[in-house]
Amino acid sequence: MPVRLQKFLAEAGLGSRRACEQLIQQQRVTVNQKIVAELGTKVDPAVDRVAVDGAPISLQPKFYIALHKPRGVLCTSHDTHGRKRIVDLLPPSLPRLYTVGRLDLDSEGLILLTNDGSFSLRLTHPRYKRPKRYRVTVAGVWRAETTARLLQGVVSDGERLRAEEVILARVSGRESELELTLREGRKRQIRRMMAAVGHPVRRLVRVAIGDLKLGNLKAGQWRYLTHEEVHQLLRD
Repeated sequence: MPVRLQKFLAEAGLGSRRACEQLIQQQRVTVNQKIVAELGTKVDPAVDRVAVDGAPISLQPKFYIALHKPRGVLCTSHDTHGRKRIVDLLPPSLPRLYTVGRLDLDSEGLILLTNDGSFSLRLTHPRYKRPKRYRVTVAGVWRAETTARLLQGVVSDGERLRAEEVILARVSGRESELELTLREGRKRQIRRMMAAVGHPVRRLVRVAIGDLKLGNLKAGQWRYLTHEEVHQLLRD
């Protein structure tokens, strides 16, 4: 089926869709040996010959990976300070992959990587509000009224942030462990929410995205998603 040229280039691994639009506007892309500079041009991957700077481009096989991100590892593809990135945990034989969403530097747990832009967009688009579950250790003894506040929503930096579900798992000394579910995806949302209610986060681990669970993956380990898992994530 014909697809937009920038979508084809993005799915072939040449960068984000916006970066691929810039390639087209810079007149670096040819279709059947003719320069194409108009955005929205459609190509048929089965028939048309696409090239960038004269190099032929073809669609790559799609990869879908679940990884247990350790604390202190960056989700970004580039870092000017030489810190460890999540892509450094994968073998170099894999194509260039991108994280589906983010976990901040000090957070751990389940994160997905793929070279399928459509899959990534579907999982991160706010419209779908896919539930994500976290195990959160916070300072202080938790109280029922604090759960009610998070379910109702708290204000941080002018944004109202709320949890879908909050379950108290245990209280140990001066710390409490919670299971918390979100359907929003605001930046550093859990840490901001907990700071707003006076319970700073000590540890934050994402344990599930939809029905997909972290399971027995140890920190730094990864695995391929099954076809059934990919389809289930897209159906959720």
